[in-house]
Amino acid sequence: MLTKEQVMQALSKTTHPEIDYSLVDLGMIKDVRVQQGTIHVTINLPFPEVPIKDHLVQMVKNAIAKKDEDAEVEVTFATMNEAEREEFRRKAAEKWKC
Repeated sequence: MLTKEQVMQALSKTTHPEIDYSLVDLGMIKDVRVQQGTIHVTINLPFPEVPIKDHLVQMVKNAIAKKDEDAEVEVTFATMNEAEREEFRRKAAEKWKC
């Protein structure tokens, strides 16, 4: 079973599909917990209806599977507060890929 630190390390190498920053650096990984054999990840979205939400879930699961292919992963969502959203927007403006 992976530790929280190992999960965070894997996610820190997972780059947002549209912004040249990792999900961790963008503040999109709000919480990681390892409990009773399940890895719980909370993705912090800049707004609730992000069109790439399903893609982000798959990216998180794939990153964890590279470290432990048998890992049970549960992903939930939160919404960024105004300060978090502003920091996300600043970083997005710096390194937008498209």
